[in-house]
Amino acid sequence: MNKKLLIIGFVWPEPRSSAAGSRMMQLISFFQSQQYQIAFASACAKSENAFDLSSIGVEKVTIELNHSSFDDFILKYNPDIVIFDRFMSEEQFGWRVSGQCPNAIKILDTEDLHFLRRTRQQALKDNVEVTRDNLFNETTTKREIASIYRCDLSLIISTAEMGLLQDTFKIDSSLLQYLPFLVAPISEVKKQELPSFENRQHFISIGNFRHEPNYNALLYLKDTIWKGIRALLPNAQLHNYGSYASQKVNQLHNEKEGFLIRGFTEDVNEVMQQSKVLLAPIRFGAGLKGKLFDAMQNGTPFMSTSVGLEGIVKDIKQDFIGGTPEEFISHSVALYTDTFTWSQQQALGFKILEQQFSKIHFEGKFKDRLLSLVDTIKAHRQQNFIGQLLQHHTLQSTKYMSKWIEAKNS
Repeated sequence: MNKKLLIIGFVWPEPRSSAAGSRMMQLISFFQSQQYQIAFASACAKSENAFDLSSIGVEKVTIELNHSSFDDFILKYNPDIVIFDRFMSEEQFGWRVSGQCPNAIKILDTEDLHFLRRTRQQALKDNVEVTRDNLFNETTTKREIASIYRCDLSLIISTAEMGLLQDTFKIDSSLLQYLPFLVAPISEVKKQELPSFENRQHFISIGNFRHEPNYNALLYLKDTIWKGIRALLPNAQLHNYGSYASQKVNQLHNEKEGFLIRGFTEDVNEVMQQSKVLLAPIRFGAGLKGKLFDAMQNGTPFMSTSVGLEGIVKDIKQDFIGGTPEEFISHSVALYTDTFTWSQQQALGFKILEQQFSKIHFEGKFKDRLLSLVDTIKAHRQQNFIGQLLQHHTLQSTKYMSKWIEAKNS
């Protein structure tokens, strides 16, 4: 009899639009390799960029918020494992899962720590440093940490976030699993086939324009960084790709300045391989930045920030971090004009992927962790008494609030 996995998605996965979408497809691929029957359920409306899950044998299920029809569905499906895509999904459906399928293992895929991203965003807005007090006072922090405790295991994408949860919030390692992007090996033949320094042109930026860190970075490029680069490289162009380009994004397009809004691309690998340098001046955010992984996989050197490089920073030379606008500009120009510097970082990117993000290494560890959870789930939950307390509270307060909303809407 097939093992069953239910994924409850905050949104339908869009691997061509976001790193979160790519991450979800990696998880689906892993569980399929472990012979799981998979259903993906979401209350979100489907977009034109959503991946057709049925094409890879994943059942698509539309569910409703605050509606008891979900109880009937999950009781009938009876999953062995439930993955919540972001803590908001666990808040909405976790208590129902526990009520109908108490033996199902509950896993939270954080994607990134939302409270960390929001705290950094507010700190940037207020022009202050991120402090322990900032983190503890953010409402999202309490919600997300509570969700981690209510689940049997939480998938954490960044070593920096693992350290934050364990050292600052004192969350036991038994509740956490470090699972970064799962990168397949790049063969030497593939590396040699990539376009050379001489056969590439232009700078590139890429990212879902709806995502606030990406939109902020685009404005920062337009208002601060690009002017300095163009002063040194008057014929250079910056091609800005991303899904969901709004009117305010398209208004930034300026042919004369070489600042071009290209919008959505069907093939990120193609445009990345055509480009010489990726610019990613991320000023706030969390997790791992998918655009940097796309760049490394396609042999495209990049310039970013300490926030952008968080989680992969240990092997990045300081020359590839723009701490100030002046540093960002000078290092970007050096990458764009110097073959040796460009080739050095390209090789470093391949090394980082191979040594720190090997798919084979992390999938093996995750498989072993799941098998251990299945064998010890009762004892595991008994050790997580804080999670039991929060689960009890949630089953009372959230349950009756949801039932009230359902009755009000009927």
